[in-house]
Amino acid sequence: MEVYSNENEQVDALRRFFANNGKALAIGIVLGIGVLGGWRYWNTHQDSSAREVSASYEQLTRALDSSKPQTLEAVAKFVSENSNTYGALASLDLAKQYADKNELAKAATQLQNGVKNTKDANLLAVMNLRLARIQLQQKQADDALKTLDGVKGEGWSAIVADIRGEALLSKGDKQGARDAWSKGIASEASPALKEMMQMKMNNLG
Repeated sequence: MEVYSNENEQVDALRRFFANNGKALAIGIVLGIGVLGGWRYWNTHQDSSAREVSASYEQLTRALDSSKPQTLEAVAKFVSENSNTYGALASLDLAKQYADKNELAKAATQLQNGVKNTKDANLLAVMNLRLARIQLQQKQADDALKTLDGVKGEGWSAIVADIRGEALLSKGDKQGARDAWSKGIASEASPALKEMMQMKMNNLG
């Protein structure tokens, strides 16, 4: 770095610098202000959009009624337009409505859509567990077992073990079912779930 002998030389150097680079600096400053303004606008826009999506979700799901097809269609439209956690939650709500009507294929489709729309681990676990149960009802044991592999987290291990046991038993694998339920009983399961899995093991003979 150059050392300047006096203030005048420093001032002259600054003048030369701005004479040579002033235009570029001005553009840089303008761009910087523009980026900062754009960033603030983007954040404000995102916050506003999130609030709007949240309000729409609340309004649609409160009105959701399986006896009113138009409400199902409205939520399905919301899901198709929102590839985010709100869309995933709406898929979960819609899947329950279809499952209650025994429209299992539609329920499974909604849950599969929901899985694609969120990265929240707990929400993913809930949707995959419900999807596995529906696949079992559809007699798709292999698909259910594959779905269960997507459930992560120790907190879900007992429920996964219970459904896995059911899936394996439906395939005729009694020993596999027994092993799954034994693992579930040994986990941090609730007393009620442990008792239920023990009863299922006892019924195997």
